[in-house]
Amino acid sequence: MQRTRLNTLFDQIILRFRQWVFNPWRRLSVIVISLLFGNFFATAVSATAGQTAKLDVTISASLVLFVELISWLYYRFAPRQPREQGTQIVNITTGQGAIRGPVRPVDAEIGPVRSRSTLAESLNAFKLGLTYGLFVEAFKLGS
Repeated sequence: MQRTRLNTLFDQIILRFRQWVFNPWRRLSVIVISLLFGNFFATAVSATAGQTAKLDVTISASLVLFVELISWLYYRFAPRQPREQGTQIVNITTGQGAIRGPVRPVDAEIGPVRSRSTLAESLNAFKLGLTYGLFVEAFKLGS
């Protein structure tokens, strides 16, 4: 692809957004906004779909597929944890059986691990808000 002004503009916008989201407080705010938007979306979907009552099965099936797709994307890989220098994997035999695991040096410091992208975290928060909002709407209708 050619290096046009439009491509350069989009690249710069994406780069600045990534730098803006890299701040932990801003990242947390984006995730909380996604959670609240999922709750709002659940209320909006249940109000509009329940009003017409024609596409209930279709909308519920599409919401289930959407939630399962997000869960599959979020949980398909285990979060990566860095392996420290000098860590050894050993087998320990106990009365219960054999245990295999890493042995870390005493002075090894394990800091916070940033394992998933902001987009994945935001989608998962949206899914949680959507699920919570649908449960709240179901309880409202059941009372």
